[in-house]
Amino acid sequence: MKPGDFLQQLDDARLVAAIAKAEHATSGEIRVFISHRRRKDALVAAQIRFDKLGMRNTKHRNAVLIYIVPRTRSFAIVGDAGVHEKCGESFWTETSGELGENLRGLPSTEALVRAVQKIGGLLAQHFPADPDHPNELPKEILRD
Repeated sequence: MKPGDFLQQLDDARLVAAIAKAEHATSGEIRVFISHRRRKDALVAAQIRFDKLGMRNTKHRNAVLIYIVPRTRSFAIVGDAGVHEKCGESFWTETSGELGENLRGLPSTEALVRAVQKIGGLLAQHFPADPDHPNELPKEILRD
């Protein structure tokens, strides 16, 4: 898919709704960031963005960033220490593989919604919703 097609197909409202639904069942946080720049290494860029967004500051260290770079047809998924501790490397490998497949075969919004649902399920399993724990990060699709 061409970068412009990816961006045209992206339905921010549907994606934000999927994030809200996933986060309703967990104290975890999910964010999606779309980079309009060329990135040599999506993972390094995602880790830097994760820090700039203050995602390591959540109470339970349970934030996840899905970082998409349409211009280079690359992406990365970064989870904080608490999430990584609970799920291990195999979850990230599996989720990244599924997202890559879905980005090649599905409309961009659907591919990202499925990733959000999968990550949300993991977060709900290990970090259940806590009525005394408010949402820590805004629900919006971020861009540079």
